[in-house]
Amino acid sequence: MTDASDFADLAGKRVLVVEDEYFLATEMAAAVRKAGGTALGPVPDVEAAMAIVEAERVDAAVLDVRLGDETSFPVAQALKAKGVQVVFVTGYDDWYLPADLDDVPVYRKPADPDEVVRVLLDPKRDGQG
Repeated sequence: MTDASDFADLAGKRVLVVEDEYFLATEMAAAVRKAGGTALGPVPDVEAAMAIVEAERVDAAVLDVRLGDETSFPVAQALKAKGVQVVFVTGYDDWYLPADLDDVPVYRKPADPDEVVRVLLDPKRDGQG
């Protein structure tokens, strides 16, 4: 892991973390907090994520593509419609993005949470995938 001072500050930013693997979810939320942000969640499924999207201010999001039998695409689409920066994280080789989400950065697992935060902060940077 890298030092939080190595990348831009998330102070005042509320970052939704959607990940169904407990340890990855807690590590990602910790990376958000280390960068000065507030982690919303982590939550493990689309229903819980959409509840946050509808009820809270979300400034950015880190979304696992595959959540059990569903994808996080509806969450990403709702966030993009609000102008929220999104980063996908996936461990699947056979993933695909719908055309309306093909500009969302994708980071391949295993992902260093600090690096994912960097991609989130600088959408011009590309993930590993």
